[in-house]
Amino acid sequence: MTFTECLSRIPAPDEGARLACLRRWDAVAKPLHSLGLLETLTARMAAVQRTDHPRASCKHVVVFCADNGVVAEGVSQSDSSVTAAVAGALAGGSSNVNIMARCAGATVTAWDAGMAADLAVPGLRVRKCAHGTANIAQGPAMTRAQAVFALETGIAAVEEAAAAGCDILVAGEMGIGNTTSSTAVLCATLGLDPADVTGRGSGLSDAGLDRKIAVIRRCLEVNRPDGTDGLDVLCKCGGFDIAAICGAYLAGAALGIPCVMDGLISGAAAMLAQRICPDAAAALLPSHMSHEPGGHAALDALGLRAPIVAEMALGEGTGGVALLPLLDMALAVLNGEHSFASIGMDAYTEQ
Repeated sequence: MTFTECLSRIPAPDEGARLACLRRWDAVAKPLHSLGLLETLTARMAAVQRTDHPRASCKHVVVFCADNGVVAEGVSQSDSSVTAAVAGALAGGSSNVNIMARCAGATVTAWDAGMAADLAVPGLRVRKCAHGTANIAQGPAMTRAQAVFALETGIAAVEEAAAAGCDILVAGEMGIGNTTSSTAVLCATLGLDPADVTGRGSGLSDAGLDRKIAVIRRCLEVNRPDGTDGLDVLCKCGGFDIAAICGAYLAGAALGIPCVMDGLISGAAAMLAQRICPDAAAALLPSHMSHEPGGHAALDALGLRAPIVAEMALGEGTGGVALLPLLDMALAVLNGEHSFASIGMDAYTEQ
């Protein structure tokens, strides 16, 4: 699918399926709503999959790797060589998210969506339009054509997963400097002060954090992004990994595949997807409350509550993968035989 075709295929969520799923929860022999957010999330899955029997048997994780020109401003303690090193581990199956995904029964694919290095390793999908973005402190991150290409990288990744029978998808990233780009995106879309939502990323000192805040302010002043226009914000403040995740979310909505968010970077991508197509936000499932303050702001803006609070900020989609076993357990209860009818008990009713 092209970007335009993808947008044309995104339907409104199936509210009937969501409500029917919640009614099925009310028939399970337990106090009403006692599995809390797990009931809410499975009902959101039902609305995307358009069935009152949501499923998560075929799980895929797509990780987009890209570099950010803003690292030239000293906003990270690492350089782009780390992006390439982790991308190689992702493709080889040895990185953090690969290990966690195996525990959760999920398949991982790694994508070069715009790394500075040209990495030739087995298993790495290469689909990049540039060797990293431009420096957002000096001008736009990318052209509109590059943004659309990166969005379509995310779409292509979800189409590949869908062809393999994917029921639920986690989108992750790897890109040195991307917490700076993501925070700039959130400040632009939500009208936030960088001082309120900028985190330390991979461990900046106080001086490093002050420098990062100043760089984000400069990005907003130089580029003047239109916060109501997702593509404009992406072009001026974003990264190729953020764009690819945004494209994955749009494709998930179009293809009826719920997409599990991770932390800050996926939160920025989610805000862009919501600006580009409001109905796309219905396909999103929150996973964890990121240690990064911008992650909190994104969830609040989307009206979502994360079921996991573990102060995670690793990236790679690890927080999203952590949700998958919880969903498996919730769906096992929902689809099990322990109902009020099966034990001969009157169902609880709202009082």
